[in-house]
Amino acid sequence: MGFPERVVTLRKRKRFTQRALAEAIGLNVSQLKRYEAGTSQPTLEVLRRLSIALGVSSDTIVFDENERGPDDELRLQFEAISRFDPEERKVVKALLDSLILKHESRRWSAE
Repeated sequence: MGFPERVVTLRKRKRFTQRALAEAIGLNVSQLKRYEAGTSQPTLEVLRRLSIALGVSSDTIVFDENERGPDDELRLQFEAISRFDPEERKVVKALLDSLILKHESRRWSAE
């Protein structure tokens, strides 16, 4: 599903008419119709206002559900880590940072 379809789906899920959503984000309804038709792309500011009005992240509007982010196994692990106390999360973050740096340095040295 592309950006135009996601905007339409999210708008309908929130039970907004095109006019109501356009007003909520401070646009002319004809511009919103162009976004939904795929003939125009929003600015970052409009994307931010769409996200707020629709109650979703900008990623939800821009990317398909599994297009970005960790796979299911990592997502479960990240959810578990989110329940760690702050000090334990710092340790996990430091470990991940070091592994990412190691991986990136190997990649750069191979090129």
